[in-house]
Amino acid sequence: MSDLDQLTQSLARNLKRWRGERGFTLDALAARAGVSRGMIIQIEQARTNPSVGTTVKLADALGVSITTLLDYEQGPQVTIVPADQAVRLWSTPAGSRSTLLVGAETGGPLELWSWVLMPGDASSSDPHPDGTTELLHVTAGELTVVVDGTAHAVPAGASASFDSNVPHAYRNDGAETVELIMAISVPPVR
Repeated sequence: MSDLDQLTQSLARNLKRWRGERGFTLDALAARAGVSRGMIIQIEQARTNPSVGTTVKLADALGVSITTLLDYEQGPQVTIVPADQAVRLWSTPAGSRSTLLVGAETGGPLELWSWVLMPGDASSSDPHPDGTTELLHVTAGELTVVVDGTAHAVPAGASASFDSNVPHAYRNDGAETVELIMAISVPPVR
């Protein structure tokens, strides 16, 4: 089985499991996530590989991290994620990418990401649930983070935090590669 097939099977199994644990019908999850009922059925039957945006919406609606939604094995108390097993969820032909390094569920989903943005590239995100916070630290270049329509420059060595329950985006408006580490904390579903 290929890595993509394994990921598709894992997502199907975990989506069904978490939907059941939350007591959500297909229609309820579709409404919460803004994803069609038909798409959820296709994902749960492992007949499609959803976009990163769809996967994020489903994880947010279920109140779990993307790590949990994609994980095919629940590990011990200490989880070591080798570099070659980190999950790349977004990339561009220019070489920009985001990689989910590790995640946890204690007190709500918590994710640690590594991002690379090549000059001229950008990535936009829909609003996350209320109470979601993003923390980032730029290690190279200058990141432009746009939060609810306002652009903020974050140079190398600087850090930023913001409530991400509004539209937001990450851009590289400069001439050099931007590298950053990001943590996302999502409140538990109540």
